[in-house]
Amino acid sequence: MAIEQGSELVKVVVLLAAGVLAVPLFKRLGLGSVLGYLAAGLAIGPFGLGLFRKAGTILHLAELGVVMFLFVIGLEMQPTRLWTLRRQIFGLGLMQVVVCGALLTALGMGAGLKPVVAFIAAMGFVLSSTAIVMQLLEERGDTSTPRGQRMVSILLLEDLAIVPLLAIVAFLAPEAGTGASRWVSIGVALAAIIGLVAVSRWLLNPLFRVLAKAKAREVMTAAALLVVLGAALAMQWGGLSMALGAFAAGVMLSESTFRHQLEADIEPFRGILLGLFFMGVGMSLDLTLVLADWPLILGGVLAYMAFKGMGIYAVARITKSNHGDALQRTAMMAQGGEFAFVLYSAAAAAGIVEASVNAVLTAAIIISMALTPLAVLALRRVMPDKPAQDMDGVDVAQDLRGSVLIIGFGRFGQIASQSLLARGIDIAIIENDTDMIRTAAQFGFKVYYGDGTRLDVLHASGAGHARAILVCVDKKEATSLIVEWVKHAFPLTPVLARAYDRQHAIELIRSGVDYQLRETLESALAFSSAALRQLGVQEAAVAAVAEDIRRRDAERLQLQLCGDISSGIDLMHGGRWTPAPLTRPKQSGQALNEQAAEALEPAGALPTDGQEPVIDGARPG
Repeated sequence: MAIEQGSELVKVVVLLAAGVLAVPLFKRLGLGSVLGYLAAGLAIGPFGLGLFRKAGTILHLAELGVVMFLFVIGLEMQPTRLWTLRRQIFGLGLMQVVVCGALLTALGMGAGLKPVVAFIAAMGFVLSSTAIVMQLLEERGDTSTPRGQRMVSILLLEDLAIVPLLAIVAFLAPEAGTGASRWVSIGVALAAIIGLVAVSRWLLNPLFRVLAKAKAREVMTAAALLVVLGAALAMQWGGLSMALGAFAAGVMLSESTFRHQLEADIEPFRGILLGLFFMGVGMSLDLTLVLADWPLILGGVLAYMAFKGMGIYAVARITKSNHGDALQRTAMMAQGGEFAFVLYSAAAAAGIVEASVNAVLTAAIIISMALTPLAVLALRRVMPDKPAQDMDGVDVAQDLRGSVLIIGFGRFGQIASQSLLARGIDIAIIENDTDMIRTAAQFGFKVYYGDGTRLDVLHASGAGHARAILVCVDKKEATSLIVEWVKHAFPLTPVLARAYDRQHAIELIRSGVDYQLRETLESALAFSSAALRQLGVQEAAVAAVAEDIRRRDAERLQLQLCGDISSGIDLMHGGRWTPAPLTRPKQSGQALNEQAAEALEPAGALPTDGQEPVIDGARPG
């Protein structure tokens, strides 16, 4: 029996209780939290126990969870980072959308659908669920890995694709608006984007500085919610996606000093509302419709997922992903997504898709979303993850108190520790490779197990008490994340970091690192200096050359910080020939025959005021 309209508090209690009971149970069974939320929503929804009759209301509210999720993703995507991903977003992402869209459209037409309906159905299924994929990536810890970044790039392109798809639906509508009205809509959308960029760039940082001085935590939380919801609302008024607006606002604030504070304020709301979104999706599944024609619907879902999976795998392999990564991407992205609901609803409202077909397509999307955690679980059983590290003989970092904290104890960290130990400085060392820890113990080093990319591990390792922190890990993504956490949590502690390459060094400097060193710079300089000595160059000249290269490198790095990676290229020693001013020959010419002697004689007769003759010359730059 449905709960009476006035019992709103009871509804809230039931909703929370369903999630609290289902999610731990499903995670304990190894099925994941997403499937738990979907099952909870199905159980209490109109086609389950009937405790909630209007799932659409909850789903509409819970869409804010997706909005906040994309805002948090945007906070992690600095504009420079997005620019480095441009080929993956507009290359890899666009290729996957086009290939999968073509395959699914052909499948729909082969099943007897009209070409327009087949295209709409296909493109809705092509748009993978950002919420599900990002949740699975987060649970696996893959969000910041190269494999995860490729999936995030594809999801971003798919989220952007909803805009032209909605425009196509409006164009295909039997009673489409005039060309003038469509241009007005495009103008409003552009105005919304420009306005959002302007507000994010010139207004939000000063606003948060004023609020921070007030030292009212609840006001900062309210301001964070205002930014997210305001950006989403502005984009919705512009006819665009709310999630896209929140993502854009997050990107604009990604380089703000308040980024970590915003993420911490939004996180509780994001988690709860995202869970409600999945429960709303579960409530929306029309079991009556599914059971009435379940063989056709289930067969259609499996066929669409199979064809989309083939497209995803093919694109992954064409773009040089390995077999394992391609299978992972296929399993996680073969479903339809929440933007399909928007596309199908718009097509139904425009009269392109009949109401009954819209209901079937919506049910197919929900079933595909429910099958995704099962597909990932099945793949995990077929291709198990790497076995857990053997912790035998390894101590976990806990309450360490070294004057210097070294994070990472590979070849670089081992050499870096020697100078400190030679001066008797007390050091604490953490490493996340247990084999490396046991090997170091054989040589008398006490190294503790700890992942420096986690803030709780940094606290346990004594980062708050250290006089300096040395980041010596060999993965640039991990280095960047550690530096960000340390500078945020311990801003007064000096941080020295190992940089992977020049671009990484620039990124670390912008993150506030106190000292960075590219891992090959000094070794390459020592190597080339030894080569000069072998060629007979005097030691003073060797040292002068090395110092000149260091000076030029430092000057070029400063220019690149203000410009781009090509700035200061003229400071490099190159192999090209450049004209030189009049220079004195280092030794007089020696004739090898009589003809050469006659040719040199006029040059020697040039007036030189008692000095050797000066001639034009050229030297390598």
